[in-house]
Amino acid sequence: MNSIQATRLRKGMLIKRGQDLFRVLNLMHLTPGKGHGFVQSRLRNIRSATLVDHKFRSEDHVERAILDEHEMQYLYSDGDVYHFMDTATFEQTQMTSDTLGDSVNYLVPEAVIRVAFYEDEPIGVELSQTVDLIVQDTPPAIKGATASAQIKPATLETGLVVQVPSFINVGDKIRVNTETSEYQSRV
Repeated sequence: MNSIQATRLRKGMLIKRGQDLFRVLNLMHLTPGKGHGFVQSRLRNIRSATLVDHKFRSEDHVERAILDEHEMQYLYSDGDVYHFMDTATFEQTQMTSDTLGDSVNYLVPEAVIRVAFYEDEPIGVELSQTVDLIVQDTPPAIKGATASAQIKPATLETGLVVQVPSFINVGDKIRVNTETSEYQSRV
């Protein structure tokens, strides 16, 4: 068992409470005028995606979850289910869009990504900083509107909509930041 003191919790850590896994979203160390200090935290249940506020006493110990990562290739989606194949063993696994969250906006077939597992259960993916996607739909550029930088919405191959410069056209491949969902450049 890998336990740490509650005061050593950090944002982004994965912890286990009972049979559930939680990601630490926010935390604040508080020391009242009298009495013992505590850690006020906001946690997200990895499996159910529910938010929980929890107060840990400073002397509490918390079990830290240890993850395994596997390099996997995204194969295809079947409705809300996304299929992946381990590049080393060729075993296939699937995750739902609830488990993947916003990551589904950046998954293109045959992309190789890292999938995080807890015990034998896939619990999420680690994306690269940027991903290249093809523009499926965007309005044409406005002629003569060069006095200021014009931006327009563009729908990408995954369904993600981002704001792009006016010179981007349907069929162009663009680079998008996976953390901010912002246009980076034309590829």
